[in-house]
Amino acid sequence: MFDTKDEPELTALAGAVRRTELSDGAWVDHLPGWLNGSEEVLESLLREVPWRAERRQMYDREVDVPRLLSWYNGGTPLPHPVLTMARDVLNAHYSAELGEQFVTAGLCLYRDGADSVAWHGDRIGRGAHTDTMVAILSVGSARALMLRPRSGGGSLKFPSGLGDLIVMGGSCQRTWEHAIRKTQRPVGPRVSIQFRPVGVA
Repeated sequence: MFDTKDEPELTALAGAVRRTELSDGAWVDHLPGWLNGSEEVLESLLREVPWRAERRQMYDREVDVPRLLSWYNGGTPLPHPVLTMARDVLNAHYSAELGEQFVTAGLCLYRDGADSVAWHGDRIGRGAHTDTMVAILSVGSARALMLRPRSGGGSLKFPSGLGDLIVMGGSCQRTWEHAIRKTQRPVGPRVSIQFRPVGVA
């Protein structure tokens, strides 16, 4: 039998990605379906990545983090060649605006609708006081990436899955928060790959 799945391939970024200007110098770029053939990438990541579970202190007790994690620093090969290609393309497109390179990659596996991440900004390190960027490529089932201003106000929703790209830039990490909320609807696994400069976490 022939394999009918598409080979993983990145579509054009320049001229296709769309920017939404937010408040306080924050912005979000969004490109649905940047990665074609993302199903093959998902299957490979589920199989090959050394996923780990973590526990976190919450008030007076320790709880499971509701997702699995893996981390790749700049010296560690990424777990799929298309992720290296994606980082290279992101650097070619954004490095002049960013002033540096995307180097690290953090991977999160949301196994089903019960896995989530609470409202937060990536403010450990330089993101707490300096404009920066976090680029997220998502494969697998679509989940909504929610954003809301830290100062209060309504939230925005961006589809995130199926090869979609979201880049949060400017002051976004310290003036806005983002989250993946739990959902009751049946969803399959989703992996998000977060590309960051060194010193942003």
